[in-house]
Amino acid sequence: MNSLIAKARRVAFQGEPGAFGNQAARESLPHAEAVAKETFEDAVEAVRSGESDLAIIPVENSLHGRIADIHHLLPEAGLHIVGEHFVRINLQLLGLKGAPLAGVRTIVSQGPALGQCRRLIREMKLHAQEWHDTAGAARHVAELGDPSVAAVASRLAGELYGLEVLKADVEDAAHNMTRFLIMAREAETAPRGAAGLTVTSLVFRVRNVPAALYKALGGFATNGINMTKLESYQLGGTFTATQFYLEIDGHPEERNVRLALEELQFFSSHVQVLGVYPGHPFRVAAQAAAA
Repeated sequence: MNSLIAKARRVAFQGEPGAFGNQAARESLPHAEAVAKETFEDAVEAVRSGESDLAIIPVENSLHGRIADIHHLLPEAGLHIVGEHFVRINLQLLGLKGAPLAGVRTIVSQGPALGQCRRLIREMKLHAQEWHDTAGAARHVAELGDPSVAAVASRLAGELYGLEVLKADVEDAAHNMTRFLIMAREAETAPRGAAGLTVTSLVFRVRNVPAALYKALGGFATNGINMTKLESYQLGGTFTATQFYLEIDGHPEERNVRLALEELQFFSSHVQVLGVYPGHPFRVAAQAAAA
């Protein structure tokens, strides 16, 4: 285990107690105190300020897609990725104890969670109301005391706020997974040659020359490197300055990775490695199954 993760005493997550970030913190860092923060930025700032040792932030969901824009959060905050964790998202329809399922008219939850249970909303003809957080939606339902209003959240949130599971596992797809990144103030690079898969995450901006992106990425193909993620986003509110977020399988000290990164550097005006960390067992299993 990464020593920063092993030594952590406090880990910040976004959301209220009972959020899936809370669940991810419990699963990946059971020895650390999970600290709730209102926003992703607040969770990151808790690490920057030293209030928390680590932050665990959801970045993508298998159904909803991108969640948090770590591309902005990480480079600007100066934090480093030291690990990842995958959480199986089991969404529960939570209501007041004794409330009949047939009487539910309104469903409350965070936008991504509502988007992951469209079939339930359609079949029950529910009015969907977006809330800032899944656990916050559960707390709201408990405080509201209206049996016609239910929340979509984790089983943990139901337990914390005294709600009953009116319908279990209401997510649309069984492969509903959310990936979280674990971030620290200090960089800690996974050792070269360690057992299992190593992931390298970075951001870069290409030079303003024809076919720069094609040339910058060519080294990964010629050196046989598996590129698992490439996303672009605009900088500074312009439509001309583009930064890319890239993830690859491999360690920068491996010869083929080093050569690919040298080629990337040659055709880029800026390259910043955000983390070199062990791949989660779920990633390893998923890639093996797809091979």
